Amino acid sequence: MAAPLDPETTPEEYRQRALLLADLGRYDEATEEIAAGLSAAPGEPSLLATLARIHLAAEQPAEALAAAERAAVAAPEALTTLVVQAMALSDSRRYTDAARVAADILRRWPADAYAQRTGAALLSESRNGQEALNAAWNGVRVAPAEAEAHLVLAVVAARLRLFDLAQRAYAEALDLDPGIGEAQNDVGIVRFERRRWALALEELADDASLPVPVDEDAPYPSPFPRAYQAPDRPEPDVPAGHTSASWTGQPAVSPPRRPVLDMSPDAADAVRRGAAFGANATLIAAVVTAGMLLVSEGISRMWAGLIGVLILGGLIIWLSRSVPGRLGPALTQLRAGNRPLAAAAYLSFAAPLFLPIYAAIGGVIPLIAGMVLAAVAYMLILVRR
Repeated sequence: MAAPLDPETTPEEYRQRALLLADLGRYDEATEEIAAGLSAAPGEPSLLATLARIHLAAEQPAEALAAAERAAVAAPEALTTLVVQAMALSDSRRYTDAARVAADILRRWPADAYAQRTGAALLSESRNGQEALNAAWNGVRVAPAEAEAHLVLAVVAARLRLFDLAQRAYAEALDLDPGIGEAQNDVGIVRFERRRWALALEELADDASLPVPVDEDAPYPSPFPRAYQAPDRPEPDVPAGHTSASWTGQPAVSPPRRPVLDMSPDAADAVRRGAAFGANATLIAAVVTAGMLLVSEGISRMWAGLIGVLILGGLIIWLSRSVPGRLGPALTQLRAGNRPLAAAAYLSFAAPLFLPIYAAIGGVIPLIAGMVLAAVAYMLILVRR
């Protein structure tokens, strides 16, 4: 039921009441308050835009899109209505339309910090690439002291697999506002964008199935004005004991309060030990299998099939329990920072598979192939130790 109408209540007062209710997580009551305001002022753009945000926060993209499109018709030149329209289009999986609106935001307000960072983030949601990265850099250039600009740069960079840049940008965001570290837990719509970008970054940390990176030879924007630089710009030469932060007159960047995009040393060590176990176990099993050929090929093949499945299953179970988070994304993160060790891990998964293959078709070639892969995996582990 809609809130009772009060002829003395202005549309803005209805909107403020809705904001308060939304910040308490009471989205249904907030929409009723907006409905009451729209009864008094049909087509009011600020009420429609706020209604769209409430539906977005409540994870109701269809309702959000309907409200956002009404807001865009009522105020087609307003930045806030275009932002919420792009969000609703993206959440409705209409990525082409969302990218068009995001690009329009970036084009219309090139010097507006909010427009640049929000447009960059929305563009990267629907069509990530160099244009989104350039816009994210521009958002930081326009407002280097705003934490959300650095947070957006971290999200856009992470989607492009530029993990080092993403980690530094996230560290800078935390340095400027430690509350960014808990932004994904915010409720309501006052800080809705910040929560949206923080949740996106958290997802990228858990699931690194990201788009292909941009061309690293492509031009980047002007040098970054704070404590870290654009990827193609080295740190300035400064005397020993000085950092790029002291060179720019800014406080030094503190390390991130929590790991976001990189694999911890403990997790990497767990992968190393697991890969070593898989490689050694495969080598030993293959040698034993070859020896059993002297007794009986049937027994040898039966043994190989059983022990190969046990090795692979044991390796997957052990790594899944030892590595924090999901194993697949963790290996993807490892591949971005330590490719030899990641290669050793993948080879240690592949090598035991040749034992069941030998059990199925016979012949010494599968045994030799499994031993070679296991030996290469172990050599890679020794090289990186």
